[in-house]
Amino acid sequence: MRETQTVRRKVQFRPVRPAGWWCDLLLLAGLVGLTVALAADRLFGVDRAVADWAEAHRPAGAYWGAVVLNYLGQGTPLTLIALGMGVLLARRVRSVRPVLPPVLAFGFTYLTIGPLKVWTARPAPSASVKEPFLPPEATLPLFQHDLPVRFAQSYPSGHVANAIVWYGVVALLLTPLLASFGRTVPPRLVTVVRLVPPAVVLCTTTYLGWHWLTDSVAGLLLGLVLDRLLHRVPWDDVPLPRRRLAGWDRPALFTATP
Repeated sequence: MRETQTVRRKVQFRPVRPAGWWCDLLLLAGLVGLTVALAADRLFGVDRAVADWAEAHRPAGAYWGAVVLNYLGQGTPLTLIALGMGVLLARRVRSVRPVLPPVLAFGFTYLTIGPLKVWTARPAPSASVKEPFLPPEATLPLFQHDLPVRFAQSYPSGHVANAIVWYGVVALLLTPLLASFGRTVPPRLVTVVRLVPPAVVLCTTTYLGWHWLTDSVAGLLLGLVLDRLLHRVPWDDVPLPRRRLAGWDRPALFTATP
């Protein structure tokens, strides 16, 4: 009797737009260049001007509206929402694969955003009006490791980077999840989910004075790099231990049907 062999599909990266690794390298170069410029005391005038303008144009109504909208970038709720979507889809299609994107996204954000904040050690604009009450000019430089860590974690903006990564994961899971209920998602809605919340978070976190403009730009660049890496992963073709999963390794993210 012949032994039946399972033919595995060749694992290849999924396409992203713009295609090619040149965009990833350009984003990384932008992040490195921005960090080097700030380390050399460049761009402080731009940061100061934007922060001063925002402070002078921040009435109570606009302030509280921005505070509410900024919750769109809270990392912990976004993590739980994405993980919950992954678990629900996993149960419906009997596959562990939908849980993989939130897990890897958490690993990416945990290993990049926090360490970069600690390494660059930059205070927020508000550090001059509340604890530790630094002189305004002392709130701009990087590498202020003499400050307690909680007062020097502004660069890059974690809200912006988290928003890009986690809404990208939500968008990735949304189509197959609704397909498992027999529903379809307009492509434009997926695009809105990916783009609008991060844009809102970038604007509000800068407007509120919780981050310098360059902090938000750095969060944008880092978030886009991580998002592109996550969307390159061929989730349905990643090799998994079939014997241990007992049939829970089937494709689920790009092949789900109503």
